[in-house]
Amino acid sequence: MAKIKGAVVVDTERCKGCDLCVIACPSKVLALATDLNSKGYNYSYMAHPDDCVGCAACAYVCPDACITVYKVKL
Repeated sequence: MAKIKGAVVVDTERCKGCDLCVIACPSKVLALATDLNSKGYNYSYMAHPDDCVGCAACAYVCPDACITVYKVKL
C-alpha cells in the first residue's frame, strides 16, 4: 500500500492570519509565521512539513481560499 505525503502551499499575500487552518490541521503541520506579509498579517506556513498527510482540512476551512494542498504517493 502506497503512503501519501502532502504539501501545503499558502498564498502568503492573501493570508490574513485568521488561524483557522492551524486549528483544523489534525497533524499540527501549520503555524503562523512571525514575519508579516505586505498587509501586516502573520501568514500561515508549514512548520512541520514531514508530518503532512494531505488531508486538506486546512484548505476546506480557509475563508479566503489561499491554501492549496498537493498529495504525492511515496
